[in-house]
Amino acid sequence: MMLLRFLPLALTAPLLGGCLGTVADVVTLPVKVAKTGVNAVGSGVDAVTTSQSERDEKRGRSLREREQRLGKLSRERDKLQRECDQDPGDDSCADLYKVQREIDYLMNQPV
Repeated sequence: MMLLRFLPLALTAPLLGGCLGTVADVVTLPVKVAKTGVNAVGSGVDAVTTSQSERDEKRGRSLREREQRLGKLSRERDKLQRECDQDPGDDSCADLYKVQREIDYLMNQPV
């Protein structure tokens, strides 16, 4: 009689193995967080702040991208200038004006 009472529990115990593991993880989580305590808060602060080296890297990247764009525009301007000199009635003269305006704009932008 006593055996019949525990039979359903004995049959369902193997099925609860994954659930019990998850419960154990949830129960130990506050202890794991408490161990890292300051590190957890520090990493959260690090995630929202920008260090000086990160600002320097970003500025350097911005300068390189600007210089690359200016180099490309300069080459395009030289090509359009040659085309405009050969055939002044061509669209290249209008394109030359647009490229030169973009170069002037980039040169006058603060970095």
